[in-house]
Amino acid sequence: MVAITYDMEVPSSIPAAKVFKAFVLDADNLIPKILPSAIKSVEIIEGDGGVGSVKLITFGEATSQLKSMKHRVDGLDKENFTYSYSIIEGDALMEGIESISYHIKVVPTPEGGSICKNRSIYETKGDFQITEEQIKTGKEKALGIFKAVEAYLQANPDTYN
Repeated sequence: MVAITYDMEVPSSIPAAKVFKAFVLDADNLIPKILPSAIKSVEIIEGDGGVGSVKLITFGEATSQLKSMKHRVDGLDKENFTYSYSIIEGDALMEGIESISYHIKVVPTPEGGSICKNRSIYETKGDFQITEEQIKTGKEKALGIFKAVEAYLQANPDTYN
């Protein structure tokens, strides 16, 4: 098994606490509301939403090659704005990929904004290789979701205070 790690950082003018509340704590409600074509629904099927919980994500028509996936919450620190989860079942775990884990940290900036840091770790089976195109596609989707949340927060400045 080989672990392949990719990092992405996205700066925002929005404060870290607000980004974390919207992008992590309320993502199950907010993202299907503002991007239903990407994520149709998120349902907690095990636990209370905290560490150890399992969520079923059903994708919208924009992600036609993916129908659904289950992910497990591995870590959640509301004070330090960190969140981690692993995909444990579903279409995202295509042939050759054993597991995928994500680690998100929202860091405040001196100017009052934030940087959303995202580390993705793909555990592959045997000598399976993930292509640069697959990585680029994944990063673009993640960036698109983040930018949609950011635009929502900018258009609705009184939310998540």
